[in-house]
Amino acid sequence: MKYQSKDVYNTEMTAAVKEHYYDVLSNLGENPEREGLKDTPERAAKAMQFLTQGYDMDPVAILEKAKFAESYNEMVLVKDIEVYSLCEHHILPFFGKAHIAYIPNGHIVGLSKIPRVVDVFARRLQVQERLTEQIMNCINDTLQPKGVAIVIEAAHMCMMMRGVQKQNSMTTTSGFLGAFEAMETRNEFLKLIQG
Repeated sequence: MKYQSKDVYNTEMTAAVKEHYYDVLSNLGENPEREGLKDTPERAAKAMQFLTQGYDMDPVAILEKAKFAESYNEMVLVKDIEVYSLCEHHILPFFGKAHIAYIPNGHIVGLSKIPRVVDVFARRLQVQERLTEQIMNCINDTLQPKGVAIVIEAAHMCMMMRGVQKQNSMTTTSGFLGAFEAMETRNEFLKLIQG
């Protein structure tokens, strides 16, 4: 499936999920029929479809569509890519930035495709560790570059709104393959994302 914003929703899924949200609101002691909540179950059902649309997308197809033969063989870095995902443990948001670099090995990819790949994997129920690996491995397996590096920095609402309630905590995950396993190349990447 091509990358697209999900403005059309599966009516059967919307109806089924809407019923569950209606029951959740009732079980919490709310009145789902009151004015402010009357349309909330349907809106929530559509929101969940949007926030999990990555299951219906093919990140390899996104990269393959914009893969071009090119002799450039220095680092390509796309940094400060917004990340919005849902923690699979509490279905609460986590959000932050991803920084991704690769060193081409005969092929480059359209720059917008890297953030699109981030969105495909982020628009699923996730943990940040898996998200980091999935993005890195997809780029590595599809482009077969000399190396791939990724750092994701995110704030997790499950740590901020509940549990330990630590408002300023950030979680950083990273992954390095190929040429980025060498300290010199890794340090160049880390210096560039901090600059």
